[in-house]
Amino acid sequence: MLNTAGSPVKKQTYIVYMGDRPKGGFSAASSLHASMLQEVVGSGTSDFLLHSYHRSFNGFVAKLTEDEKQKLAGMKGVVSVFPSQKKKLHTTRSWTFMGLPQNVTRSTQESNIIIGMFDTGIWPESESFNDEGFGPPPAKWKGTCQNSSYFTCNKYCSPGSLKKTLVQGKIVLCDYLGSGNGPIAAGAVGSVMEQGFCIDVAFSFPLPVSTVNSEDSADILKYINTTGNFSPESLVSFKRTFHGFVAKLSEDEVQKIAGKEGVVSVFPNEKKKLHTTRSWDFMGFSQQVKRTNLERDIIVGMIDTGIWPESQSFNDEGFGPPPTKWKGSCHVSSNFSCNNKIIGAKFYRSDGLFGPNELKSPRDSQGHGTHTASTAAGELVNMASLYGLGIGTARGGVPSARIAVYKVCWSDGCSDADILAAFDDAIADGVDIISISLGGSTPLDYFNDSIAIGAFHAMKHGILTSSSAGNDGPDLATIRNFSPWSLSVAASTIDRKFITKVRLGNNRTYEGISINTFDTNNAMFPIIYGGDAPNITGNFTGSKSRLCSTNSLDPALVKGKIVVCDELNSGKAPFLAGAAGIVMQEKGPKDFAFSFPLPASYLGHEEGTGILSYVNSTRHAAATIYKSNEVNDSLAPYVVSFSSRGPNPITLDVLKPDISAPGVDILASWSLISSVSEIQGDNRRVPYNIISGTSMACPHATGAAAYVKSYHPTWSPAAIKSALMTTAFAMNSEINPEAEFAYGAGHINPVKAIDPGLIYDAEPLDYVKFLCGQGYNTSLLQMVTGDNSSCAKATNGTVWDLNYPSFALSTSPSEFISRVYNRIVTNVGSPTSTYKATVTSPQGLKIQVNPSILSFTSLGENLAFALTIEGTLDDSMVSASLVWDDGVHQVRSPITVYVVTK
Repeated sequence: MLNTAGSPVKKQTYIVYMGDRPKGGFSAASSLHASMLQEVVGSGTSDFLLHSYHRSFNGFVAKLTEDEKQKLAGMKGVVSVFPSQKKKLHTTRSWTFMGLPQNVTRSTQESNIIIGMFDTGIWPESESFNDEGFGPPPAKWKGTCQNSSYFTCNKYCSPGSLKKTLVQGKIVLCDYLGSGNGPIAAGAVGSVMEQGFCIDVAFSFPLPVSTVNSEDSADILKYINTTGNFSPESLVSFKRTFHGFVAKLSEDEVQKIAGKEGVVSVFPNEKKKLHTTRSWDFMGFSQQVKRTNLERDIIVGMIDTGIWPESQSFNDEGFGPPPTKWKGSCHVSSNFSCNNKIIGAKFYRSDGLFGPNELKSPRDSQGHGTHTASTAAGELVNMASLYGLGIGTARGGVPSARIAVYKVCWSDGCSDADILAAFDDAIADGVDIISISLGGSTPLDYFNDSIAIGAFHAMKHGILTSSSAGNDGPDLATIRNFSPWSLSVAASTIDRKFITKVRLGNNRTYEGISINTFDTNNAMFPIIYGGDAPNITGNFTGSKSRLCSTNSLDPALVKGKIVVCDELNSGKAPFLAGAAGIVMQEKGPKDFAFSFPLPASYLGHEEGTGILSYVNSTRHAAATIYKSNEVNDSLAPYVVSFSSRGPNPITLDVLKPDISAPGVDILASWSLISSVSEIQGDNRRVPYNIISGTSMACPHATGAAAYVKSYHPTWSPAAIKSALMTTAFAMNSEINPEAEFAYGAGHINPVKAIDPGLIYDAEPLDYVKFLCGQGYNTSLLQMVTGDNSSCAKATNGTVWDLNYPSFALSTSPSEFISRVYNRIVTNVGSPTSTYKATVTSPQGLKIQVNPSILSFTSLGENLAFALTIEGTLDDSMVSASLVWDDGVHQVRSPITVYVVTK
């Protein structure tokens, strides 16, 4: 198509949203969409129609000019037409939070596989190369296997390869690292495995296992071959990183050995308790929490970057087939398959444009989706850690639940068109909860926002959507997911943080933060100020190089040295310039830690000034950066600085976010083809990684919601949300001055949420009334809902009458306030109970509840009350609360009144 000047008219990808599911199924919907498109573009609609939505709601994706978009927007049945934009993941690990692009080039090195073929390589996880039942290679085989962090050959001691009569009751020495399934199936009591790769990463096994290097394996084999009297209880030696041994001794023998030269100490071998990876335990949600058998029928839908199915977090051992309600499918390929834990997986790329390193499957190449899925519903994995940091039991909120994966995010972001396609499928597939840890860069009207649209239709089908608030805090009104029918989750801290010390050549030590897995063994390195090392040939000056921005440093000046930088950055520039480490200093918040591709620590301005003073005081300045340590954060929980704040930018008097959950320094499963720092050249590949973001908070809330659902399978999305909000831990506005705009109802408390006492329930009709009050007309709402909903006087609901578990009120400066909120609570606690209202009122405001006593005589009974706020606001924002108390349950709702200046 050409314009009047003869130039091609630019077409853009638009989403045409048409409301509820169309009548007549796929063929009717596709025909309608094609005819509508043909009316505005003429012939050749197949070239422009990219996707039709028909399973859960109605609409299509098409390439349109601006004129064509306007014509479609005016057609009957069209709710909205908006461009398909890219959503971003709400994780600080993507570096987008710091203004760095997500689409960095990534390495996809392939190992040279020697199997007697010269070709393009091989995918070892393919079922075609399964080694089950295979014995050791023939004796004539003289080759080796080039193991790497993401490739191994078929292992010895594989299932079926061991003779039970020879290994039963014994410890088996295996020549390669395996799963342990072969030895345990043959009746072995333990295994020692030669581990030729990832020697600094620990794995879990189904029986006692120790991994050793090739030299130690040879020593053990030599010992076995020289004695017929081997006993696993006689002696174990330590010699790789320290010196010592384990032995069975009498008290006299202990005293004799303790007195020998070279012995530091002799002490008994005691049992230690596992220290969990903290986030769930920190909320009082222990491994021993009560669970129902229905948890195994809960299906958690994850809309994200995909999943790494081989992770131990997704092991399906002990799981039966998927629940009968499941209607989804799995995009099986040569490198991906599902199991009875991951029961469904799909990927979406509506424009069909895949990057050179992108995997055309649900497999996760970034790590984000694997991390969120394991946080929400991962299995228990003991001794998980990131190179020893955060060591403990990694687990999801509902370890027995099933996972359905919908991959919509790629190296360039997450397309609205793909997000809607994923919602469409997830709803029809039969998921119980949807978790989506991503969002846009600007607030949009509810029905121009793919996540709000998808969540609305999910709500209509009885599915709660848990969404991340965003990572644009601490400024106000930066929240990105805020529809009243979804759960908006802020990120808060847990009682663990990571510190990294820097020691200078003058023996002064400074404490910063980072997640530094590198151990320099106390080696001292020259230290240089970035401002003194500009890349002059690249036309950089010290004013740029002091910030350590891309290409600003002179490799000849910084190679092998620790570089001091005047702001937080990814570490990429010093890393590529050959630096030995990086020390960053500025006045920014220090409430969460990053990983970097080289030893690093992030310090305050005062500490940085001290380091620079030392650097400038001597010609031979030197320093070392220690591996990170875990310390207790006694102030936790508080909302982290990056977490997006309210108020709700579209509906000022609906409080957002709804709740906060752990989102800082969270250890969870990771993709083995994504590095720790996600920086090219960082060769660390790990099964578990520590990252931060509201992306990490969202799946905690998802897991908690699924836990509530397992106890109350018939509860509506609003009821589950109410239970989570009204039982939350109250938080401290002295730490977070933005108060409810930071943390909503408070910090999530899953144990309490299964027995909230009262709930504020809402049906789809309640949201229709709310939308009528927001100015939406009857014809538009009928398209959205697919029924006969209408906006009449009887159904026009105000925002203050939406049965929400919190109360928000915006007002003008010095304006006298008089506002009434009508609410209905449902008894889900004791059949016969009496609740009394307790209200905290800030100075200048009078808050009353009528009636102030609610007496219930049965379960499921509904009682109404009105809350009235009157007075004048002296401050810009004040906080209050309403608590309904029957002596057993305390049903708490936050109240926020704030000034809006126009």
